[in-house]
Amino acid sequence: MCAGTALALEVVVSEAWTRATAPGQTVAGVYFDIESDSDARLVGVETRLTDVAELHYMKMEDGVMRMRSLPKVDLPARETVKFAPGGLHVMLFELKRPLEAGGELGLTLLVEDAGGQQTRVDVSAEVRNFDGSKAHHHH
Repeated sequence: MCAGTALALEVVVSEAWTRATAPGQTVAGVYFDIESDSDARLVGVETRLTDVAELHYMKMEDGVMRMRSLPKVDLPARETVKFAPGGLHVMLFELKRPLEAGGELGLTLLVEDAGGQQTRVDVSAEVRNFDGSKAHHHH
């Protein structure tokens, strides 16, 4: 393969959301659907609101819900991988400011293709109410 002919990975992210944070809360989970057109993996997340963003997975072990930090999440070709409460999700720690319902949280997902090339995917997650319902935008 000649350099320059490599097609950029096509990654589609939809339904990205997070919950509003309570006063003093510095941790947030982010959820979304992600689909890549070829085998790839999600290797990291960046956001201006914190330097500490991790991929996490909730798993039942011996009847206890445990949270595991993952170095990466596989994205099989043309398969929608769902990040949702109780499953895969992105955890943000040490938030620099609260998340307000009706606002937006900008994220950059780092996706690596089979050849190790990274693609940056910018995502805007809507900030929902505490209970996860959609916030009404105030005018």
